[in-house]
Amino acid sequence: MSAQSILPDEAVFADFRLQCLSTDSCWLKKYDNNSDMQVWVEHPPSKKGNNVPRNHRIKCKMTIRDVSAAAMYDVLHDGAYRKKWDPTMLESRDIARLSANADVGYFAWLCPNPIKNRDVVTLRSWQVKDEEYMIVNFSVKHPKYPPCRDLVRAISILTGYYIKPIGPNCCVFVYLSQADPKGSLPKWVVNKASQVMAPRVMKCLHKAGKNYPEWKQQNSPDQKPWLYPEQNTLPMMDPAELSIQRADSLENVDESSKVDAQDSEDSS
Repeated sequence: MSAQSILPDEAVFADFRLQCLSTDSCWLKKYDNNSDMQVWVEHPPSKKGNNVPRNHRIKCKMTIRDVSAAAMYDVLHDGAYRKKWDPTMLESRDIARLSANADVGYFAWLCPNPIKNRDVVTLRSWQVKDEEYMIVNFSVKHPKYPPCRDLVRAISILTGYYIKPIGPNCCVFVYLSQADPKGSLPKWVVNKASQVMAPRVMKCLHKAGKNYPEWKQQNSPDQKPWLYPEQNTLPMMDPAELSIQRADSLENVDESSKVDAQDSEDSS
């Protein structure tokens, strides 16, 4: 971001790309499915106890051999289609457009029981350059979307997707997130997120990519405002009305003593 604007600049996308492609030793592999899908988490600092650091970094990489990069990019943008494939989504809403390649939106998602569900308000921006597709987002304050009582307002420090074609109908698909879920979480939550939930969502995304062309053909096939900004009907908003959401201005929730509901059922 430049000093004059909250909107991501070229440096933000370049840094995000480097993080997606990085093979640094700071990443600990938590899941590997025959080289088609891998999930890593950042090595946490040495610390005693069952809770984990508040800032979490996770990276998922999937090699897709039957869906094009362009189709996967469309899937990520098409809000009407997301409710068809995302099993973790509680609510998703596009609020306003900020520029030809940026908007602000609201998203709430399910967390493993008994952890409280989370929500975020994020500024999202996208770029297609040199056959590489990128979408990035980070948390912002919106005057009409304050934290609500039933959900924990989480923080996206930098989250997004990197997609690159490796053939006419094949691509590498990377999801990277650095986030503060606003609370002390037990280790089992992070383990479940990286070993169970992340692979499940990635598989859902892959399936969504395969089914998208047929679905889109029957649902406004010519409407793709992420590719054709003139089609965007969201109200315009001045980016200056937004500010970056700082983690220290939100309440922390201590959930470190929570146990996995599934484990509790199994042991009863």
